[in-house]
Amino acid sequence: MGWLRILTISLPVLFIMSCGSDEPPPKKTVFDPLLQAEQRARDVQKTVDARADATRKEIDTQERGNTQERGDTAP
Repeated sequence: MGWLRILTISLPVLFIMSCGSDEPPPKKTVFDPLLQAEQRARDVQKTVDARADATRKEIDTQERGNTQERGDTAP
């Protein structure tokens, strides 16, 4: 029974060790187009958020009656 236990432990270890290779992973994968599309979507969302913040700030400024940005003087 001792040799069966050693064989049971050593076979998976040897299998895992033999599967390892020194080759680097491939540079391009099947998922690259999806990842690129996701990154473009994130970039677009950042642009939309930045413009929404700028618009929100302009609206807040106009609601408060601050007209210094246009060069007018407040009464």
